[in-house]
Amino acid sequence: MTTFVNESASQEYPPFDLLVIGGGINGVGIARDAAGRGLKVFLCEKNDLASATSSASTKLIHGGLRYLEHYEFRLVRAALKERETLLRAAPHIIRQIRFVLPYHKSLRPAWVLRIGLAIYDHVGGRKNLPPTKSIDLKSTPAGSPLKDLFIKGFEYSDCCVDDSRLVILNAIDARERGAKILTRTSFVTANRHRDYWHAILRSDEGEAIKVDARIIVNAAGPWVADVNSKLKGINKQKKNALHLVKGSHVIVRKIFEGDHAYIFQNGDGRILFSIPYEDSFTLLGTTDLPFHGDLNDVEASVQEIDYILGAVGKYFQQELSRDDVISTFSGVRPLYDEATGKNASEVTRDYSFVVDKKNGVAPVLTVYGGKITTYRKLAEHALEILMPYLKCDVSRWTEKSILPGGDIPNFDFDQFVVDMKLHYPNLDGDQVLRLARAYGTRIDRILGKGSSINSLGQHFGYGLTESELRYLVTEEWAQTVDDILWRRSKLHLHLNENEKRDVENWLNSWFANKSQKVRGDSTLSLERFRG
Repeated sequence: MTTFVNESASQEYPPFDLLVIGGGINGVGIARDAAGRGLKVFLCEKNDLASATSSASTKLIHGGLRYLEHYEFRLVRAALKERETLLRAAPHIIRQIRFVLPYHKSLRPAWVLRIGLAIYDHVGGRKNLPPTKSIDLKSTPAGSPLKDLFIKGFEYSDCCVDDSRLVILNAIDARERGAKILTRTSFVTANRHRDYWHAILRSDEGEAIKVDARIIVNAAGPWVADVNSKLKGINKQKKNALHLVKGSHVIVRKIFEGDHAYIFQNGDGRILFSIPYEDSFTLLGTTDLPFHGDLNDVEASVQEIDYILGAVGKYFQQELSRDDVISTFSGVRPLYDEATGKNASEVTRDYSFVVDKKNGVAPVLTVYGGKITTYRKLAEHALEILMPYLKCDVSRWTEKSILPGGDIPNFDFDQFVVDMKLHYPNLDGDQVLRLARAYGTRIDRILGKGSSINSLGQHFGYGLTESELRYLVTEEWAQTVDDILWRRSKLHLHLNENEKRDVENWLNSWFANKSQKVRGDSTLSLERFRG
């Protein structure tokens, strides 16, 4: 298909060191690390930040307990070490959570679970998270929602995260360190010159954008092959090494009390999670299937929904059916493994880099795979690979850095919430808690003095106000209903149809007044929120 670019209405930018293609967690992580080293960085994303795989994770910062069975000790160790690093960097959007693993006598032996959890506790150098312990499910509240046949189990620590906001915070930090970030901007093509790339991008309004960069980083997630096909003069990469794997999740009304989560074994060798979600809901998942469809139309199939409900239904007393499903979401991961014949669950979740270089100049770095937990290490590793081409040597810096809003005193989020509720006594406590979780110490950029709810402008429901919408539009690249209610927040689960439509009307008015328009199909957005 021919792509037309309006050359008569084009923008040109001065040369950059890096052109990063893709606004998921890997792309923004690399952009942030590079910008922090003083490099000139340009990032383009064809949709919204975190609009695909990076907003469709299981919302966990974890080592991946099941990866031990595939002997991926390096991956597990690296991920476990990152848990506490990221917890310190963003204590508002990342918090520790205890997982309950019921012992199922028909599946893995208890001694295997005990040894696996002992390795999990120690291989990553756990420092602050509580250790594993055995529990009697008949004498603990965690056992009450489970069927009577589950008598004993184990409890261990991991962390949960607001995945979309992790992407946004990295993008904000990259921008504040000098990176240029354009959303709704597609990569069209790039030609390799002696020591730089000349790239053409296109805004969703048809405007051509010309960018010269010394290096291109292809972090387009499941679209990596599509991007590489538009790079002129690079070597063809092995098609059979790319495995697209789809994972789907289901959201239901809360089916158990408490702040803990569950990890369940299934008869097919996989595991499933049941996690408290957005106060009133439970997140269930995930599946692991090869994907061969349209990447722009990824959703949970009826078979996947039934699989998830059936698997967790073997553990909970409460029976679940499709009628209990409030919403679903799915994502596709681009995994890289040259071995053939593996099923989707066996393909490594570790990241891989492929560097295409010609005479040592103007390289392309293609990123495959990766876990949201190890995005920071992936970015750090990518910069180390690219340093010889950039002719600079800057030390690592992100390990001890704090993400925007994460500079909470003593990393004590609970005390921070108490302080914020005292600071804003005239506002609803649940509203303050939600905003503290989302924005951390930058909460004041939304609330200001916050003398009352009325001082924050129009109120749309569940604590969402005009003041917050203005912040999201001006500071966080938000443009559509999806951007705000699905990714920047999860308020699609809480607002009714009229309230969602009020948000849409406000956005239309805002962009109309700015001589712009709301970009995206808002009607489709509202249909999506209906689950």
